[in-house]
Amino acid sequence: MPEERLKPIQLIHTPSEMAAAAGHLADQSIIAGDLEADSLFHFQERICLLQLAAPDTIYIIDPLALADMTPIKRIMEDRTIKKVFHGADYDVRSLYRDFRINFQNLFDTELASRFLGYSETGLNAIIKQAFHVELEKKFQRKDWSQRPLPDEMVEYAADDVRYLIDLQARLEAQLVEKGRLAWVMEECEDIAAVRPAPMETRPLFTRCKGAGRLPPRSLAVLEALLEMRHQKARQKDRPPFKVIGTTALIDLAQRRPKSMNALRSLNILSSKQIDMHGKDILQAIKTGNAVPADQLPAFPKHFRPKPSAESMKKIRDLKKWRQREADKLAVDPGVFFSNAQIKAVVEAVPSGIGDLEAINGLKKWQIREYGEKLIEMIRSPEG
Repeated sequence: MPEERLKPIQLIHTPSEMAAAAGHLADQSIIAGDLEADSLFHFQERICLLQLAAPDTIYIIDPLALADMTPIKRIMEDRTIKKVFHGADYDVRSLYRDFRINFQNLFDTELASRFLGYSETGLNAIIKQAFHVELEKKFQRKDWSQRPLPDEMVEYAADDVRYLIDLQARLEAQLVEKGRLAWVMEECEDIAAVRPAPMETRPLFTRCKGAGRLPPRSLAVLEALLEMRHQKARQKDRPPFKVIGTTALIDLAQRRPKSMNALRSLNILSSKQIDMHGKDILQAIKTGNAVPADQLPAFPKHFRPKPSAESMKKIRDLKKWRQREADKLAVDPGVFFSNAQIKAVVEAVPSGIGDLEAINGLKKWQIREYGEKLIEMIRSPEG
């Protein structure tokens, strides 16, 4: 059995337990973290569990039982402690949203594995490859807000951080060997700075896949249906998709039944859904149908000027170069340089390193390692 399996687990429910755990974590040079949330079960997502591992102990912290997460905030903001997360973007956004926690000295093992050319970068795949252990995933979609948590779910949560410190050491050694550690650390700094998206002020239909093909009248009906669903989801404290599926609402917006019999005959919703929401659905459809013609919504079109033939050639040339270099590095081309970065470089027509540094989204390591080559290719008449 791997040594990591021997780490004891401590459940943290009280301020005194939190103080003791935070004191121990603050003395470490490296810790690992993960979290569990309840987005599949409640209207407003929240963090229900925070797992933090020191080299010798795993702490399972219950934020639903603790009013003050300041001790954890101090640890995450301490530059002397390396924080190891796998696929950290979601965790960073969630911890800032719920507790205004900022990160310093972050190491993302998922990102590191991509820069090392791993074909599978999910936590289960990486742990299996490194430690020959298969993590249990059956609790992945469970309701983490339930209390008390079954022992099996606590063990599952602990396993998500149990191996991360040792995994980080292995990945860092490989990155050093390949000369890519600075690349990953810069990328991790950018991940540590991500924040939750601001509250949407656009119409709800702009977030619905498939809505872009609807005509204006159907969009008006869809918006009314989405607003109705949003209100019901809030009242029931359920995710909107568990009230009525978005695909069903788009279908209703296209067909727009005007009576209960017509609604039932479409076979879009279950009998239970119609009994619960039928009247409100018909009212929402009526509301959408009543929007004046000159006030009908339109799906926003993002105008993007078509690149010139010369720019298109430069983009193709850079993509070919990217593929060659990515093959040498044995990494996915999109990890090396994204399509958006290539397009931004071509549009900027850089003549010097300063021009590259002014391009939003271009990384320092990319400029440092490949800046001169980029400029040469952009300025060359042949590409």
